[in-house]
Amino acid sequence: MSKMDAAKQTGIDMAEARAKTSIDVALVREFLHNGPDKWKERSSIVNVLQNDPTFDKSQRDFMTRTERYHRGLSMTNRVYELQESHNWSNQQTATAFASLDEGLPISLHMIAFQPVFMSQGSPELIAKYGELIARRGILGCYLQTELGHGTNVARLETTATYIPETREFEINSPTLTSSKWWIGALGRTSTHGVVQAKLILPGGKDVGPHLFFVQLRNLEDHTVLPGIIIGDIGPKALAGNSPNDNGFAKFDHIRIPKENMLSKFAQVTDDGQYVQPPHSKLSYGGMMYIRANMVTGAGWLMAKAATVAIRYASVRRQGELTENGLERQIIQYPSVYIRLLPILSHAYVFTQLGDTLMKTFNTMSSRLASGDTSMLPEMHATTSGLKVMVSSLGVQDLEVARRSMGGHGYSAFAGLGRLYADYLPSVTYEGDNFVLDQQVVRAALKSFRTLFSTKTPSTSSLSPSSYYLRLLIQPATLPPELTEASWKDPSIAALLLEWRAALMVYEHAQTSSDPDASVNQRVSKGVTEAFIGSQVLEIIKELPLLSENGRVVSKLYLLYLLTTVEGGLVDLLSFGLFRAPSNTESGSRDPARSLRLAIKQLCLELLPNAIGLSDVFGFTDWELDSALGVYDGKVYDALWRCAQGEPLNQKAIPAAYEFLTRHTRNPSSQSCTVEDGKLPRVAPSYKTSRFTIHIPNYTYDFVVVWNVITRRGATPPLDGSVVTSPPTFDEQTTGIIQDTIDSVWIIDTSLIYMAWNKATDRR
Repeated sequence: MSKMDAAKQTGIDMAEARAKTSIDVALVREFLHNGPDKWKERSSIVNVLQNDPTFDKSQRDFMTRTERYHRGLSMTNRVYELQESHNWSNQQTATAFASLDEGLPISLHMIAFQPVFMSQGSPELIAKYGELIARRGILGCYLQTELGHGTNVARLETTATYIPETREFEINSPTLTSSKWWIGALGRTSTHGVVQAKLILPGGKDVGPHLFFVQLRNLEDHTVLPGIIIGDIGPKALAGNSPNDNGFAKFDHIRIPKENMLSKFAQVTDDGQYVQPPHSKLSYGGMMYIRANMVTGAGWLMAKAATVAIRYASVRRQGELTENGLERQIIQYPSVYIRLLPILSHAYVFTQLGDTLMKTFNTMSSRLASGDTSMLPEMHATTSGLKVMVSSLGVQDLEVARRSMGGHGYSAFAGLGRLYADYLPSVTYEGDNFVLDQQVVRAALKSFRTLFSTKTPSTSSLSPSSYYLRLLIQPATLPPELTEASWKDPSIAALLLEWRAALMVYEHAQTSSDPDASVNQRVSKGVTEAFIGSQVLEIIKELPLLSENGRVVSKLYLLYLLTTVEGGLVDLLSFGLFRAPSNTESGSRDPARSLRLAIKQLCLELLPNAIGLSDVFGFTDWELDSALGVYDGKVYDALWRCAQGEPLNQKAIPAAYEFLTRHTRNPSSQSCTVEDGKLPRVAPSYKTSRFTIHIPNYTYDFVVVWNVITRRGATPPLDGSVVTSPPTFDEQTTGIIQDTIDSVWIIDTSLIYMAWNKATDRR
């Protein structure tokens, strides 16, 4: 058998993997993209972008941060040009921006500034600026985080003091730590901002953080307004989010009109009286909107990670030989598929859950507009828990997928390292995850105490995110007894997750006076996973896919549930919820063995559809921008082509070569030949160098050191007089001659010291 050409074999392997798919990729894709019309619309937009040279990605890994920022602005302008020429709606334009896979400054205008302004500004303020904001006549940002405070909004230091005499607010940064920091699009882009600041009433009363509309730059020449210091905070870790100009701002007693307070809910009267909002957390609406969007965004990010890693694992051959004499495809190894298929399941779960969450958020927003705040606490608790979950899981999945690709996964051309760097800060922005855990637990304890505040607890007080607590008031209901068949029923796994959450909250309520150090993280995770589990169960029940499509996708959702149960084994075992019979016949004493074997079996059943299930996402090669995730599977050809574009490869000898070899050349870059016993004129060019003198039949190396304070244009008298007592040589002399002389001459104010270092016969 002839030796395999690995590069050609990858294409064959991908075609064969795709041929094994039993699902109808097009039908499942329509389900995931909310219908055929939505998919066609998205596909059309992506096709426009990937064929426009403005959005070429081939050089971005070689760009400086400044170049990435300028490129980002160019892409932004081009998207809006395309919106005009293709008559895209605002939603279609948002789809275009989401397809660019880069954190552009304009995204902060769209998801942080504009929604907050429109939802919390007064009718008068919206009438004045709303259209200008919509047309991007002004560009905005959301200034909340400070140098000294982030998640703890209540302790922000920036002040907004009301001046009744002039009907103005005075915005001030009283300390260095009150400087706004990390604000996306602030460094160089935004003209205006929504500023979170403590509202100080006349007399000095602090009524907490409120939102204010503040102009930052002159609309004529984009210069920063007097009284404000603005700049970019500098590069981020791992060169992440390079196109975004995260900035700082410091205010020095600047004045804004009273009308610039976002006063749809909280207000200040002309004489300085405070009108309270109907709910204390109404100003958190902007954060909740961003957190709700993060769920869907994380799902599609996980989808990219799964697609790239599964495609590469399907064509990369390593290790054991198969019956056809080829090495095994690495996706067939348990250590690989047990890492990648759960990521695939995460993508399916969170893309769907994110859509549901955004519909709920829109419902809440419409109710808020009419003064109904009943959904606000539930949305705050839900978005907080889900933000923690998707950001933590997303960062983990990206790294797991990258590492599954071995050494090539570390290449920028693999694509996942770039996504990881951009997504990494998600665990701290829009609320540090460890702090948000506390908020989730606080909401859970409140629900628990409300439930048991009466003698006859009723489930009527429970929200969707706390419905698991019903299990505590139904004593006839017991955790299920687990058998091998249990793991084929998604309702069993979902119920286990709910029992776990209920007992964890109950335990914490009883021991809250002396909690352990990790209780908030454990309870928050348990509560959130119970909510997600119940949602996944509903997705499975309502799945519109029939026959093989429905069976395969249901298995993927079941894989999510089972791997989540496996991840919660410590809690399940701690509370005695894992009621599984011992399997002594197999010699195992592990009560979770049947669960783990069920997960393995699910993976084996899903493997033939791994490529098909990832093709469902519909990513083009342009979108993935990964040499290892190309659709045709020819990963080594793609990686080779990418490497040829490296700027260092464009010249045979790099410009830096002269500096690299300055002190290492032998013979030296400087040399001269002695004629008639005299040295010619040679001007040294290096601060320290080896200087070679050629004498007939011999070469002598000097170490030359000089002081570079010489006057410009001086001519050193390099002639025979500089060499005193040169050694004499017999032409028959061989080997190495060691000799030293001292020779000094003056070049203006500099001294050059020469000493013989080595004389070597090189005849």
